[in-house]
Amino acid sequence: MKRIKMVSLIAIMTLMSISTGLMAQKQFDDLAEGPYDKLVIRNAMVIPGHGGPPVGPYDIVIEGNMITDMIPFDPVTAERRGDSNRPTGDRVIEADGKYVMPGMIDLHMHLRQDPMEIEYVYYTKLAHGVTTMVPAPDRGLDNAMEEAEKSEKNEILAPKMFPIWGWGSNTGFDREFIENPDNATRVAEEMFRKGAHVVSVGSLGWNQELLGAAAQAVTDAGGITTYHIPPNTTSVTQAVDAARLGVTMIEHHYAYAESSLDRSVQDYPRDYNYNDENARFRHAGKVWTEANKERLLGEVADSLFAYGVHMLPTRVVYEANRDILRASSLPWHEKYTHQSLINWNLPNPAYHGSYHYDWTSDDEYYWTYAFDLWGDLIYEFNKRGGHVSYGTDDNYIWATPGFSNVRELQLMRETGMHTLEVLKAATHNSAVTLRQEKLGLVRPGYIADLVIVDESPLYNLRNMYSFGAVNTDENGDMYRTKGIIHTIKDGVVIENAQLMKEIERMVKMSKEGVSSENIMTSPFLVD
Repeated sequence: MKRIKMVSLIAIMTLMSISTGLMAQKQFDDLAEGPYDKLVIRNAMVIPGHGGPPVGPYDIVIEGNMITDMIPFDPVTAERRGDSNRPTGDRVIEADGKYVMPGMIDLHMHLRQDPMEIEYVYYTKLAHGVTTMVPAPDRGLDNAMEEAEKSEKNEILAPKMFPIWGWGSNTGFDREFIENPDNATRVAEEMFRKGAHVVSVGSLGWNQELLGAAAQAVTDAGGITTYHIPPNTTSVTQAVDAARLGVTMIEHHYAYAESSLDRSVQDYPRDYNYNDENARFRHAGKVWTEANKERLLGEVADSLFAYGVHMLPTRVVYEANRDILRASSLPWHEKYTHQSLINWNLPNPAYHGSYHYDWTSDDEYYWTYAFDLWGDLIYEFNKRGGHVSYGTDDNYIWATPGFSNVRELQLMRETGMHTLEVLKAATHNSAVTLRQEKLGLVRPGYIADLVIVDESPLYNLRNMYSFGAVNTDENGDMYRTKGIIHTIKDGVVIENAQLMKEIERMVKMSKEGVSSENIMTSPFLVD
């Protein structure tokens, strides 16, 4: 008997919003409004999202949350049609000289906890072009699912959300049942009945049979698996193993170098303890110096591509490891990085990801070497036709949400990928990874998740920062571009400049009564 695929609760809600098309218009104070019965973006250059170059200008027609038409408006048709024949609607956005691209899809990020307002994350993400994200359930899975439903109904101003479920979460089955490969289908069915779509299998690497059964069951149920391969199980399951077993996407950098070693394990020091994060992250970088480079960029890249796994680098969250002073002194920290994040980022063994309390020049060398070789692997994988997707893992390790989304694009470009390929990874590729076929492209029949950028992101990815980029005009005078003017999520038009003012307000409140002096800044403060 053919098994009927189950569809997650979030996927059902998305399909319902697609089928109904028109949605109740809402106003979020002065931050956003929509969706509209008919919204028109006029005279926009379009970056389609599939890797093709810009084309246009177009008049883009949006009804409810769907793109319904794209009408070319080149000089020839302009003369023939005239302005009187151009589409109009409840709202018209004039986009002369601006670029429209799909909203970005962040496939791995964190919301963290109170006292940091959850809206702080939503707004920084939206203001930097993220319209869909896959959050870890930092505030509890039930809360994550409730927030996802509110976003789907436009009850809150936030990106679409597909929260990460751990294998077996909220099923009521005991550990013995969950860890039996023969029960994988029943476990997946129960999870998907309760709304799962993205399932983490990071805890299953100790047992390849179980990992493969879980990956197959989730795929059959219509979802995807995400795998953070912990170093303490790479002796059993490495990146190539995970790809062979059918995992959808591999997060971060783990287990790639290990797949190329001339032995089955890396050369851990005799006193290594995986639970010591300072040691864990030091040696997660150092293992790349042990990699067999020829095997890594040949056999390993070939195998990863052949098995069809999706690569999710999240390079931005590890950039601090190669230059901690740079990461801790980024210019936006004072005005836009929430004080809670500053507190959690400072060296402190009590917090996850705050391990730079004994971080040496050797460690930064290991991670600089790792970034270069890791980048070479991403490039070789992509060159073969491998599927590179997009995520940040931000809100950790000096990676401020939103700002890190743009920086991640820059770090992907650093690997040698073309900027068009980078934007494709952040949009269409990630929609394919997430199995959301109506996201990730600018074309009729797709959901109106879009960003309108003041100047071309292909010319300079920094044009996507909220503070824009420094450029010169025709007279040679310097100016700053305006970043992403509007993010549009499900047809809701967001005023990004107003979002940034609200973010600034939240951050200012978070810093009230807090001294700027800490162990990182104290040598540089004026008495």
